[in-house]
Amino acid sequence: MNKKNTIKTLKIIAPILFGAFLIWLTYNNATPKEIVDVISYIKGADYFWVVTSVTLGLLSHLSRAYRWKFTLEPLGYKPKFINNFMAVMIAYFANLGIPRSGEILRATTLTTYEGIPFEKAFGTIIAERIADLIMSILFVLLALALQYDMIMDALNPIFNSIKTNAAKNPTTLIITLAVVLAILSAGWFILRKTNNPILRKTKSFAIGLKDGVLSIITMRKKWAFIFHTIFIWTMYFLMFYVIFFSVKETVNTPISTAIVAFVTGSITMAVTNGGLGSFPLVIQETLNLFSISNQSGLAIGWIMWGAQTLLNIVFGVISFFYLPIYNRTK
Repeated sequence: MNKKNTIKTLKIIAPILFGAFLIWLTYNNATPKEIVDVISYIKGADYFWVVTSVTLGLLSHLSRAYRWKFTLEPLGYKPKFINNFMAVMIAYFANLGIPRSGEILRATTLTTYEGIPFEKAFGTIIAERIADLIMSILFVLLALALQYDMIMDALNPIFNSIKTNAAKNPTTLIITLAVVLAILSAGWFILRKTNNPILRKTKSFAIGLKDGVLSIITMRKKWAFIFHTIFIWTMYFLMFYVIFFSVKETVNTPISTAIVAFVTGSITMAVTNGGLGSFPLVIQETLNLFSISNQSGLAIGWIMWGAQTLLNIVFGVISFFYLPIYNRTK
């Protein structure tokens, strides 16, 4: 195996191994009684709320598939809603195995079945991610507004460490930023002036990507796009929040506490495959800051992660097999 293939393999395996390590760490740090209590909480959960959570999650996915058409229409494309939805579900399913691979598969699906150029479809996905980033920042600000003192007490050690390291090596930071800026500027200048066929192809791809990203500005139905963006993130939070009602010990958890846990839990999705191992652990640690026991906090994390992962696997697998069948009949 050459170096390039080794790096690709490590990118796939490393997050899974890290997730497995976090699961082992969680288990290893718990006493036998705590493990029994967590299992008891999960078994005794009110699964009406779990089903409600899954339903809310499905509504968010349907809304995301529908929202996608608003960024594709300015580019002259009107894909079928069902193809959009199956592409979204395949993307979520793929991200469980290889982080961030889902976005590429999403664009590839529309290229294959709707004839939309990959770079344009991928550009619209980036545009969506920008809108989602804004929503996630709003949730962070909301969490800070509601639980500022608690959050800052937890983050101060991290901030102090960053300040200390930056003060020790300010020159290294400045040089790194300058080099990155210089490389990007040189690359853009070469792409604009070149006649090389390969580089011209790269330029064409970059332009298509830009068109996809800017579709968020040129779309006609901006308010509909904004509505669906807010709806998607409202469903995200609600599918997380209702899980608290499934465990007796967390039924009365304040909504402000749930918002903080929602924010910290969202971050874990980028750490391991779909939050494997990291999501339950971070939820446990976050809720522990608000005097919620390790056992009930960990149970909430595992119930939430398990329910939404099952949703993505079931609909992802169905979409993967049904997508070619549906389009062949059409």
